Amino acid sequence: MAEIRSTLDMVMERAARMAARAEDIPADKEIEQRGMRLVADFLSGKQSGLTELLEQEVSENQMALRRGMAKALIRNIVIPRDDMLLNSSATALTGLLDLSGETGGEVESVCTELTQLLEQYAQHREQMKTQLEDAIRAQLAQQLQEKTGEAPDPNTIDPSMHPQYQKELAQAQTNLNDQYTQAFDQRKEILMQRFSG
Repeated sequence: MAEIRSTLDMVMERAARMAARAEDIPADKEIEQRGMRLVADFLSGKQSGLTELLEQEVSENQMALRRGMAKALIRNIVIPRDDMLLNSSATALTGLLDLSGETGGEVESVCTELTQLLEQYAQHREQMKTQLEDAIRAQLAQQLQEKTGEAPDPNTIDPSMHPQYQKELAQAQTNLNDQYTQAFDQRKEILMQRFSG
């Protein structure tokens, strides 16, 4: 019985410590975190209309909730390495525009720039990939012609199977990401400043 009591005591002590830590979180931070959770639901399609959710909140909590929503939306604007991330970033930008409630202002301008960057990134990534495939295909065709003496059909050559392709694609992708990351970060910082006040 003593063993059970000590386990129960340990559980109660741990619960008390957790409750004490929970009390240490300022109310604003807790409200911000709730705003972030609402954005997670918004991005996954479970929730719509962030402004309506904000307006349902009592007025003294609206600023912290809005700040939490904005932080989560801004974090979800990322370099679109695939279509899912592109869609998520576009939805986050839509949410920011809705949350800002302004037309023709700084937030709209920055969101427009970010939308253009998203589109440019996707185009540059495709161009880079196509150029690399063409270069590797030409190189392989030349090597085959030198070996066999006949010109191979370029359409039968799959450059993605060549180890050099993977290496060069990874390097080109890293360079492209570095270029765009800086541009994204600058604009995201402007948005953070705009929504933190």
